[in-house]
Amino acid sequence: MNVQFIEDLAPGQKYGSGRLRVEADRIKSFATEFDPQPFHLDEATARDTLFRGLAASGWHTAALTMRLLVDGEFRPAGGIIGAGFEELRWPKPVRPGDELHLESEILEVRPSKSRPDQGLVKVRTTTFNQHDEPVQVFTANLIVQRRPASAV
Repeated sequence: MNVQFIEDLAPGQKYGSGRLRVEADRIKSFATEFDPQPFHLDEATARDTLFRGLAASGWHTAALTMRLLVDGEFRPAGGIIGAGFEELRWPKPVRPGDELHLESEILEVRPSKSRPDQGLVKVRTTTFNQHDEPVQVFTANLIVQRRPASAV
């Protein structure tokens, strides 16, 4: 798939991804290194927590989402370069055996006045489990290149 320059993007456009399966051992290894809390590390202990079972760290979910984005249909020129988030939430925990996929929707496109070679694109990305239940939602502002004059 070709990259999309800011001129190719418009509010309402939607982009999907492939699927990625979440395994218990990956949940635990990520948590061991980056978020070593009991509900991410041990099934028995996790049963007695708010999560009522082993759950992936939200940051693990964010990392999995990034992988789905990079491999997905949305290919902004210059790469997926974030300028900040307006929203980030995890409405449902990710469990072992979940199969994640995402949808990104363009909300706003703003060519830059001070940097004529780029602009900002506001994108809402929702990561879903295999039941199409949202497990992560974020709204980000991305820096996207304008089409070079030589390519017009």
